[in-house]
Amino acid sequence: MRRGETAALKMRTEREMMELILGVAQRDERILAVYMNGSRTNPNVPRDIFQDYDIVYVVKENRPFIEDKSWIDQFGPRLYMQQPDEIDKSLGKPVDFAACYGWLIQFADGNRLDLHVEPLEKTNILEDKLCKILLDKKGILPAILEPTDVDYRVKRPSAAQYEACVNEFWWCLNNVAKGLWREEIPYVQDMLALVRGELIKMLSWRVGCDTDFSVSVGKSGKYLYRWLPKEDWRDFLGTYASGKTEEIWESVMTMCGLFDRTAREIERRLHYSYDIQTAEGGWGHLRQVRQLPKDAEGVY
Repeated sequence: MRRGETAALKMRTEREMMELILGVAQRDERILAVYMNGSRTNPNVPRDIFQDYDIVYVVKENRPFIEDKSWIDQFGPRLYMQQPDEIDKSLGKPVDFAACYGWLIQFADGNRLDLHVEPLEKTNILEDKLCKILLDKKGILPAILEPTDVDYRVKRPSAAQYEACVNEFWWCLNNVAKGLWREEIPYVQDMLALVRGELIKMLSWRVGCDTDFSVSVGKSGKYLYRWLPKEDWRDFLGTYASGKTEEIWESVMTMCGLFDRTAREIERRLHYSYDIQTAEGGWGHLRQVRQLPKDAEGVY
Protein backbone atom coordinates (compact mmCIF):
# COMPACT_ATOMS: atom_id res chain seq x y z
CA MET A 1 0.00 0.00 0.00
CA ARG A 2 1.09 3.59 -0.67
CA ARG A 3 1.60 5.97 2.20
CA GLY A 4 -1.73 7.22 3.54
CA GLU A 5 -3.64 4.17 2.32
CA THR A 6 -5.21 1.59 4.60
CA ALA A 7 -6.64 -1.80 3.93
CA ALA A 8 -10.43 -1.71 3.79
CA LEU A 9 -11.95 -2.98 7.03
CA LYS A 10 -15.60 -3.71 7.64
CA MET A 11 -16.94 -1.14 10.07
CA ARG A 12 -17.77 -2.72 13.39
CA THR A 13 -21.40 -2.32 14.47
CA GLU A 14 -22.52 -0.50 17.58
CA ARG A 15 -23.15 -3.83 19.24
CA GLU A 16 -19.64 -5.05 18.43
CA MET A 17 -18.07 -1.83 19.69
CA MET A 18 -20.02 -1.89 22.94
CA GLU A 19 -19.16 -5.54 23.53
CA LEU A 20 -15.50 -4.68 22.99
CA ILE A 21 -15.57 -1.63 25.26
CA LEU A 22 -17.30 -3.50 28.06
CA GLY A 23 -15.27 -6.66 27.51
CA VAL A 24 -12.01 -4.77 28.01
CA ALA A 25 -13.40 -3.32 31.22
CA GLN A 26 -14.65 -6.68 32.49
CA ARG A 27 -11.28 -8.34 32.00
CA ASP A 28 -9.19 -5.54 33.51
CA GLU A 29 -9.36 -5.49 37.31
CA ARG A 30 -7.96 -1.97 37.33
CA ILE A 31 -11.20 -0.73 35.74
CA LEU A 32 -14.00 -0.36 38.27
CA ALA A 33 -16.84 1.06 36.19
CA VAL A 34 -17.75 2.44 32.75
CA TYR A 35 -20.01 5.25 31.71
CA MET A 36 -20.79 6.96 28.44
CA ASN A 37 -21.85 10.49 27.51
CA GLY A 38 -22.11 12.57 24.35
CA SER A 39 -24.36 12.16 21.34
CA ARG A 40 -24.95 8.42 21.76
CA THR A 41 -26.75 8.98 25.06
CA ASN A 42 -28.80 11.92 23.78
CA PRO A 43 -32.22 10.66 22.66
CA ASN A 44 -32.74 13.77 20.52
CA VAL A 45 -29.66 13.35 18.34
CA PRO A 46 -30.03 11.53 14.98
CA ARG A 47 -28.06 8.29 14.81
CA ASP A 48 -25.43 7.92 12.12
CA ILE A 49 -22.12 6.21 11.34
CA PHE A 50 -19.98 9.17 12.47
CA GLN A 51 -21.11 9.28 16.09
CA ASP A 52 -18.22 8.93 18.51
CA TYR A 53 -18.16 6.53 21.41
CA ASP A 54 -17.55 8.88 24.35
CA ILE A 55 -16.41 6.47 27.05
CA VAL A 56 -15.01 6.97 30.54
CA TYR A 57 -13.33 4.16 32.45
CA VAL A 58 -13.47 4.77 36.18
CA VAL A 59 -10.23 3.27 37.48
CA LYS A 60 -8.24 2.76 40.66
CA GLU A 61 -5.57 5.19 39.42
CA ASN A 62 -4.63 6.66 36.05
CA ARG A 63 -0.87 6.21 36.21
CA PRO A 64 -0.63 2.55 35.01
CA PHE A 65 -2.76 3.30 31.95
CA ILE A 66 -0.62 6.30 31.04
CA GLU A 67 2.78 4.70 31.64
CA ASP A 68 2.03 1.70 29.40
CA LYS A 69 -0.26 2.87 26.65
CA SER A 70 -0.03 -0.38 24.73
CA TRP A 71 -3.23 -1.50 26.46
CA ILE A 72 -5.29 0.55 23.99
CA ASP A 73 -4.04 -1.61 21.11
CA GLN A 74 -6.72 -4.16 21.98
CA PHE A 75 -9.42 -1.84 20.60
CA GLY A 76 -8.24 -2.46 17.04
CA PRO A 77 -6.13 -0.98 14.21
CA ARG A 78 -5.85 2.80 14.34
CA LEU A 79 -5.50 5.33 11.56
CA TYR A 80 -4.30 8.00 13.93
CA MET A 81 -4.81 9.27 17.45
CA GLN A 82 -4.65 12.42 19.54
CA GLN A 83 -3.64 12.65 23.19
CA PRO A 84 -4.89 16.14 24.09
CA ASP A 85 -3.50 16.12 27.62
CA GLU A 86 0.01 15.46 26.30
CA ILE A 87 -0.39 18.30 23.79
CA ASP A 88 -1.55 20.70 26.49
CA LYS A 89 1.41 19.72 28.66
CA SER A 90 3.86 20.31 25.80
CA LEU A 91 2.36 23.78 25.33
CA GLY A 92 2.83 24.63 28.98
CA LYS A 93 -0.85 24.50 29.88
CA PRO A 94 -1.89 23.26 33.34
CA VAL A 95 -2.81 19.57 33.28
CA ASP A 96 -3.50 16.95 35.90
CA PHE A 97 -2.93 13.49 34.48
CA ALA A 98 -3.95 11.97 37.81
CA ALA A 99 -7.44 13.48 37.55
CA CYS A 100 -8.28 12.68 33.94
CA TYR A 101 -6.45 11.47 30.85
CA GLY A 102 -7.74 10.82 27.37
CA TRP A 103 -7.12 9.25 23.98
CA LEU A 104 -9.06 10.36 20.90
CA ILE A 105 -8.84 7.44 18.50
CA GLN A 106 -9.82 7.15 14.84
CA PHE A 107 -9.91 3.47 13.92
CA ALA A 108 -9.12 2.05 10.52
CA ASP A 109 -12.66 0.65 10.22
CA GLY A 110 -14.26 4.12 10.50
CA ASN A 111 -15.26 4.06 14.17
CA ARG A 112 -14.03 6.72 16.57
CA LEU A 113 -13.52 6.29 20.30
CA ASP A 114 -13.00 9.19 22.71
CA LEU A 115 -11.69 7.29 25.72
CA HIS A 116 -10.84 8.73 29.12
CA VAL A 117 -9.70 7.29 32.40
CA GLU A 118 -10.43 8.92 35.74
CA PRO A 119 -10.15 7.72 39.33
CA LEU A 120 -13.33 7.30 41.35
CA GLU A 121 -12.63 10.30 43.59
CA LYS A 122 -12.29 12.55 40.53
CA THR A 123 -15.26 11.31 38.52
CA ASN A 124 -17.37 13.93 36.74
CA ILE A 125 -20.44 11.76 36.28
CA LEU A 126 -22.69 14.10 38.27
CA GLU A 127 -21.64 17.17 36.26
CA ASP A 128 -23.06 16.06 32.90
CA LYS A 129 -26.72 15.04 32.63
CA LEU A 130 -25.97 13.08 29.43
CA CYS A 131 -24.02 10.42 31.32
CA LYS A 132 -25.22 6.82 31.28
CA ILE A 133 -23.72 4.04 33.41
CA LEU A 134 -22.78 0.99 31.34
CA LEU A 135 -20.97 -1.09 33.95
CA ASP A 136 -20.43 -0.79 37.69
CA LYS A 137 -18.63 -3.84 39.04
CA LYS A 138 -19.08 -3.10 42.74
CA GLY A 139 -21.80 -0.45 42.84
CA ILE A 140 -19.37 2.40 43.44
CA LEU A 141 -20.99 5.03 41.22
CA PRO A 142 -23.74 7.35 42.45
CA ALA A 143 -27.25 6.82 41.17
CA ILE A 144 -28.06 9.07 38.20
CA LEU A 145 -31.19 9.84 36.19
CA GLU A 146 -31.79 8.84 32.58
CA PRO A 147 -29.70 10.92 30.14
CA THR A 148 -31.22 14.24 29.11
CA ASP A 149 -30.03 17.19 27.04
CA VAL A 150 -31.69 19.70 29.38
CA ASP A 151 -28.40 21.49 30.07
CA TYR A 152 -27.89 22.07 26.34
CA ARG A 153 -31.32 23.49 25.57
CA VAL A 154 -31.84 27.06 24.43
CA LYS A 155 -32.17 29.36 27.44
CA ARG A 156 -34.55 32.31 27.55
CA PRO A 157 -32.38 35.43 27.17
CA SER A 158 -32.54 38.35 29.55
CA ALA A 159 -33.23 41.79 28.15
CA ALA A 160 -29.54 42.63 28.63
CA GLN A 161 -28.45 39.53 26.68
CA TYR A 162 -30.84 40.39 23.85
CA GLU A 163 -29.64 43.99 23.68
CA ALA A 164 -25.98 42.91 23.77
CA CYS A 165 -26.56 40.48 20.91
CA VAL A 166 -28.19 43.17 18.79
CA ASN A 167 -25.39 45.64 19.47
CA GLU A 168 -22.60 43.16 18.86
CA PHE A 169 -24.10 41.98 15.57
CA TRP A 170 -24.45 45.42 14.02
CA TRP A 171 -21.20 46.74 15.45
CA CYS A 172 -19.03 43.89 14.22
CA LEU A 173 -20.36 44.33 10.68
CA ASN A 174 -18.31 47.52 10.65
CA ASN A 175 -15.21 45.33 10.49
CA VAL A 176 -16.75 43.18 7.76
CA ALA A 177 -17.45 46.27 5.67
CA LYS A 178 -13.95 47.69 5.81
CA GLY A 179 -12.45 44.25 5.20
CA LEU A 180 -14.56 43.78 2.08
CA TRP A 181 -13.66 47.24 0.76
CA ARG A 182 -9.98 46.37 1.25
CA GLU A 183 -10.63 42.86 -0.17
CA GLU A 184 -8.96 41.30 2.86
CA ILE A 185 -10.92 38.08 2.53
CA PRO A 186 -9.28 36.00 5.32
CA TYR A 187 -9.98 38.82 7.79
CA VAL A 188 -13.54 39.16 6.50
CA GLN A 189 -14.23 35.46 6.95
CA ASP A 190 -13.02 35.60 10.55
CA MET A 191 -15.22 38.62 11.28
CA LEU A 192 -18.20 36.96 9.61
CA ALA A 193 -17.80 33.94 11.89
CA LEU A 194 -18.13 36.26 14.91
CA VAL A 195 -21.16 38.01 13.46
CA ARG A 196 -22.80 34.70 12.54
CA GLY A 197 -22.42 33.61 16.15
CA GLU A 198 -24.73 36.46 17.15
CA LEU A 199 -27.16 35.50 14.39
CA ILE A 200 -27.23 31.92 15.68
CA LYS A 201 -28.06 33.22 19.16
CA MET A 202 -30.99 35.22 17.81
CA LEU A 203 -32.28 32.34 15.71
CA SER A 204 -31.94 30.02 18.70
CA TRP A 205 -34.05 32.36 20.80
CA ARG A 206 -36.66 32.35 18.05
CA VAL A 207 -36.74 28.56 18.24
CA GLY A 208 -36.89 28.82 22.02
CA CYS A 209 -39.95 31.04 21.81
CA ASP A 210 -41.61 28.54 19.47
CA THR A 211 -40.87 25.55 21.71
CA ASP A 212 -41.16 27.07 25.18
CA PHE A 213 -37.37 26.76 25.46
CA SER A 214 -37.55 22.97 25.58
CA VAL A 215 -35.10 21.95 22.81
CA SER A 216 -31.43 22.11 21.86
CA VAL A 217 -30.40 23.48 18.47
CA GLY A 218 -27.04 21.68 18.63
CA LYS A 219 -23.49 22.93 18.32
CA SER A 220 -23.19 25.85 15.86
CA GLY A 221 -26.97 25.75 15.43
CA LYS A 222 -26.77 22.60 13.32
CA TYR A 223 -30.33 21.54 14.21
CA LEU A 224 -31.97 24.90 13.56
CA TYR A 225 -33.49 23.47 10.39
CA ARG A 226 -35.86 21.38 12.51
CA TRP A 227 -37.78 24.43 13.73
CA LEU A 228 -37.03 27.42 11.51
CA PRO A 229 -39.34 28.29 8.62
CA LYS A 230 -37.88 26.96 5.38
CA GLU A 231 -37.15 30.43 4.02
CA ASP A 232 -35.22 31.37 7.17
CA TRP A 233 -33.17 28.18 7.01
CA ARG A 234 -32.46 28.86 3.35
CA ASP A 235 -31.30 32.39 4.18
CA PHE A 236 -29.19 31.10 7.06
CA LEU A 237 -27.34 28.75 4.72
CA GLY A 238 -26.97 31.67 2.35
CA THR A 239 -24.82 33.49 4.91
CA TYR A 240 -21.99 31.05 4.26
CA ALA A 241 -20.18 32.73 1.40
CA SER A 242 -17.42 31.82 -1.02
CA GLY A 243 -14.12 33.67 -1.26
CA LYS A 244 -15.41 36.14 -3.85
CA THR A 245 -15.97 39.70 -2.68
CA GLU A 246 -19.29 40.34 -4.41
CA GLU A 247 -20.73 37.01 -3.28
CA ILE A 248 -19.71 37.80 0.28
CA TRP A 249 -21.46 41.17 0.05
CA GLU A 250 -24.65 39.38 -1.00
CA SER A 251 -24.36 36.92 1.87
CA VAL A 252 -23.82 39.77 4.33
CA MET A 253 -26.99 41.50 3.15
CA THR A 254 -28.88 38.21 3.50
CA MET A 255 -27.50 37.89 7.02
CA CYS A 256 -28.64 41.40 7.90
CA GLY A 257 -32.16 40.78 6.63
CA LEU A 258 -32.47 37.52 8.53
CA PHE A 259 -31.10 39.02 11.75
CA ASP A 260 -33.28 42.11 11.53
CA ARG A 261 -36.58 40.32 11.08
CA THR A 262 -35.71 37.70 13.71
CA ALA A 263 -34.67 40.35 16.24
CA ARG A 264 -37.95 42.20 15.63
CA GLU A 265 -39.83 38.96 16.21
CA ILE A 266 -38.03 38.37 19.51
CA GLU A 267 -38.75 41.98 20.51
CA ARG A 268 -42.45 41.37 19.97
CA ARG A 269 -42.65 38.02 21.70
CA LEU A 270 -40.43 38.72 24.72
CA HIS A 271 -41.42 42.38 25.03
CA TYR A 272 -37.86 43.62 24.77
CA SER A 273 -36.60 46.75 23.02
CA TYR A 274 -34.90 46.47 19.62
CA ASP A 275 -32.34 49.24 19.02
CA ILE A 276 -33.65 50.47 15.67
CA GLN A 277 -31.14 53.33 15.52
CA THR A 278 -28.17 50.97 15.77
CA ALA A 279 -29.70 48.52 13.29
CA GLU A 280 -30.44 51.19 10.70
CA GLY A 281 -27.07 52.81 11.26
CA GLY A 282 -25.19 49.55 10.88
CA TRP A 283 -27.08 48.45 7.79
CA GLY A 284 -26.78 51.90 6.25
CA HIS A 285 -23.03 51.94 6.84
CA LEU A 286 -22.71 48.60 5.04
CA ARG A 287 -24.58 49.92 2.02
CA GLN A 288 -22.45 53.05 1.97
CA VAL A 289 -19.15 51.16 2.09
CA ARG A 290 -20.32 48.70 -0.53
CA GLN A 291 -20.74 51.41 -3.15
CA LEU A 292 -17.49 53.26 -2.30
CA PRO A 293 -14.98 53.36 -5.17
CA LYS A 294 -11.43 52.21 -4.48
CA ASP A 295 -10.08 55.72 -4.87
CA ALA A 296 -12.54 57.22 -2.38
CA GLU A 297 -11.07 59.93 -0.18
CA GLY A 298 -13.70 59.60 2.52
CA VAL A 299 -16.31 57.15 3.73
CA TYR A 300 -19.20 59.64 3.51
